Amino acid sequence: VRHGILGVEMEAAELYTLAARYGRRALAVLTVSDHLQTGAALPPNDREKTFAEMVEIALEAAFEKE
Repeated sequence: VRHGILGVEMEAAELYTLAARYGRRALAVLTVSDHLQTGAALPPNDREKTFAEMVEIALEAAFEKE
């Protein structure tokens, strides 16, 4: 692992920047789909399944009664 980099993420930084600028809350739900060193990738069907599961968990958490 060069430079200690374990992953690459492209959108959440901007999401958090805009949320901070406009006084809003933000949440990023992330998944690992590709291996940077080997080039292996999660098949599209598996990626879609895990994405759907992540969305379901995020929505449950967002609307959970405290």
